Amino acid sequence: MRKMKKLAALILTASMAAAALAGCGGKAADTSATTSTTSAPETTTEAAKAETTKEAAETKGLKVALLLSGAANDMGWCQTAYDGLKVLESDYGCEISYTENLTPDDIEAAFADYAANGYDVVIGHGYEFGDPAVEVAEQYPDTKFIITEGEVSAENVASYVTKCEEGGYIMGMLAAGLSKSNKVGFVGPIQGASLVKIMNGFEDGAKSVNPNIEVQTAWTGSFTDTALGKEAAQAMIDNGVDVIGHCANESGTGAINAAKEAGVFATGDSYDQNALAPQTVVSSSVYHIPNVIETAYQTVAYGNFEGGIYNLGMQEEAVSIAPYHDLDSEIPQELKDEIERTISAIAEGQFSVPCDTKVR
Repeated sequence: MRKMKKLAALILTASMAAAALAGCGGKAADTSATTSTTSAPETTTEAAKAETTKEAAETKGLKVALLLSGAANDMGWCQTAYDGLKVLESDYGCEISYTENLTPDDIEAAFADYAANGYDVVIGHGYEFGDPAVEVAEQYPDTKFIITEGEVSAENVASYVTKCEEGGYIMGMLAAGLSKSNKVGFVGPIQGASLVKIMNGFEDGAKSVNPNIEVQTAWTGSFTDTALGKEAAQAMIDNGVDVIGHCANESGTGAINAAKEAGVFATGDSYDQNALAPQTVVSSSVYHIPNVIETAYQTVAYGNFEGGIYNLGMQEEAVSIAPYHDLDSEIPQELKDEIERTISAIAEGQFSVPCDTKVR
């Protein structure tokens, strides 16, 4: 709840909400930028907290739908959003629905179906939902469309971009610091700006620890095919890689399984994935999507919704790093200290992880 309140305060302040921010398309986020097409919604303040319960009660009954590219129980990217949807059901009394395993060809029809059936808010979880949302939104002006990792906006469309590259950078540092072969690998799903930036962040972080580290990369071409993820990781392991990272959604589970079977370390993504392989997954980049979804929903429920693109990272507590769990003793203290200093610098705005969306 503490993270959600901080997110709400930051997103709903005049300076943040007035900015229809450019996504991570090679441009740095500028929280002071403004446009002539948006105006500031009301700011969430401490004085307003007393009204929150009353407002929440008055907004009960809003219908919210979620669209997913994979399984809702993937213990990764898709589940982060599903958990957020369940928060809206339990804490706000929303009527919820979701559709999982959508292919790109299915997305526009899924948006239209929910909007036509009277859903107040439809959430598309991933950059691939952005353009279809804009197409459908024009036909359903009374429905609010919220896109995670999107770079689109309209009067009734808002995108919330998580600075996933920050987590990727830290995972790269961790991987390079643990590698004994001087080779680390990273597996991605389908190339897209929100995923390329993580892979590049991983490489940048690794080279910040060891400029001579070899970073091997691969794209599986699928968000859900675990066999392809495992095959990609195994090829890297056969080539000497001894730490595997990923941002491959459900496909990344296959990469973790390959690392587990080979007895090498792995890093997780989106969720704390240590439970998938406790002696393999050293840490994970965690995206607090439930908090982001809750905050985005509040803008609709409390009348503060503004179409735009909003960037959120460690500074806003939308990104964090999972504990090292039982593998803590495997990590050199010097490396842990360096990682902690970097996390603090990012969170305090003293260091900005490069946001590079170009395939290398």
